[in-house]
Amino acid sequence: MSISVLILTKNEALNLPRCLASVAWSDDIVVLDSGSTDDTVAIATAFGARVFHRSFDDEASQRRYSLQLPFKHRWVFNPDADEVVTESLRDEMLSAISADDGGEVAYQCRFRNMFLGRWIKRSSLYPTWVIRLFRPEHVSFERQINLRYVVSGKTGTLRSHFEHYSFNNGLTAWFEKHNRYSSAEALESLESLERSSVSWASLFDIRPSKSKERRRALKELSFRMPFRPLLRFLYMYVWRGGFLDGVPGFHYCAMVSIYEYMIVLKMLETRRRSVGQPL
Repeated sequence: MSISVLILTKNEALNLPRCLASVAWSDDIVVLDSGSTDDTVAIATAFGARVFHRSFDDEASQRRYSLQLPFKHRWVFNPDADEVVTESLRDEMLSAISADDGGEVAYQCRFRNMFLGRWIKRSSLYPTWVIRLFRPEHVSFERQINLRYVVSGKTGTLRSHFEHYSFNNGLTAWFEKHNRYSSAEALESLESLERSSVSWASLFDIRPSKSKERRRALKELSFRMPFRPLLRFLYMYVWRGGFLDGVPGFHYCAMVSIYEYMIVLKMLETRRRSVGQPL
């Protein structure tokens, strides 16, 4: 039994060769491109991937469309272009789907977030569990930004890691992306303050299987706290030990706190605009 690989791309020429090389064990690599103007498509084609095209409107729609593509195999592994699959994760995935005795329809795994040549383990709030291996008919999505996977069926857990090079397209690209994300996050924060409350039970549930619920509860709590950017920095850099990640850890924690500050300012802007006040 084998696994199809699905990669969504736009201008990923810097990242794609390494990602493709790490999934060369698959005989079915599918790339969904959304209008790259660099060598992304040429790189994917030269590697032997099947390339499909769709204009990008929003992340949720793009990913829903990707699940409808014609895959050779019933299991699909879906890395981002800036992710690299380790040999241990490859072997564990192939073993898991070959056994197929637990009724799982998806698997979650962890990643090592890489920055300035090292794994920023503490700064990146490791471990973060993400869905990467699944049967497409059992997967849907929630939210329009920073999507959450919704699995209809049993989710298994893989112990191996992949590596995430989220800064490899450059700091300009990172800030541009998070500028867009912060606009959506500001609206979500305001909506959350109006419609929901903090799940205190999830916040203190330390079971690995509840990590997503715990992170969500922590986020809901952060919406309600003053000095949110500063508290985020102190939480990551001091409480979670980001200072032990050296200079890369400091830079990463600082950038995430800047992102939080952008969200706070955009919430303020939205509130003022809603009552006709100038910024």
